[in-house]
Amino acid sequence: MKGFIFDLDGTVYLGDRLIEGAAEAIQALRERGDKVVFLSNKPIATRQSYAEKLTQMGIPTTVDDVLNSSLIAARYLQQVLTPTDKVLVIGEQPIRDELSAHGIRMSEDPTEVTYVVLSWDRQFTYDGLNDLYQAAIRGAKVIASNPDRTCPLEDGQIPDTGAFIGALEGATGKPIDLVVGKPSPIAAEAAVRHLGLDYNACYMVGDRLETDIKMGNDTGMNSVLVLTGISTREMAERSEYNPRYILNSIKEIVNL
Repeated sequence: MKGFIFDLDGTVYLGDRLIEGAAEAIQALRERGDKVVFLSNKPIATRQSYAEKLTQMGIPTTVDDVLNSSLIAARYLQQVLTPTDKVLVIGEQPIRDELSAHGIRMSEDPTEVTYVVLSWDRQFTYDGLNDLYQAAIRGAKVIASNPDRTCPLEDGQIPDTGAFIGALEGATGKPIDLVVGKPSPIAAEAAVRHLGLDYNACYMVGDRLETDIKMGNDTGMNSVLVLTGISTREMAERSEYNPRYILNSIKEIVNL
């Protein structure tokens, strides 16, 4: 039995367009007894919405089949927060809802928080940047949901959480404290534990070298780059993050 951890954007679909052969490939893996989980760094949608989207695209999926950076951030905070700690959140409603569902206390006052969750926020403002900065210089630990600089769409790319990380690091002059999504070992552990398999029996399948492939390589999984999203074959040849396999698309995954 093998375990397959699939990225979503750029791997299974692009925007609202399913990548050709994706549904058939995932069905074939499931039918032969392999395990499948979807792992997304994208924090601006709920796991339920991902499950519904995949199901509508012809890939039957329950919410338990989906892990995302919002869930991983919430679980991490549950482990490290004390009962009096509060968290400043830079992010949209889905990640706020996930944190709330896990009992995380949030505050909009940067002077009273001990942690900051920095995530993708399409309504990000200068005031938000200032709140983020004020919390950070007062010693709040900054954890990012994901480091992705951009998110792939059908017609190009748009800025992602990495852009906001860059803004904060530019202001403070120092790196943030932690990333919990891919390529973090925290994300890898969440996916592998979900599958119930050893790392070397799992395949991390994604389109981004610095997140999907790096995480797979760092944790002893089989890394698989698909060429339907961000990274190209030429980029892989020049990269320090060398995938074990390079496929034109997810359609070819059944041939590994």
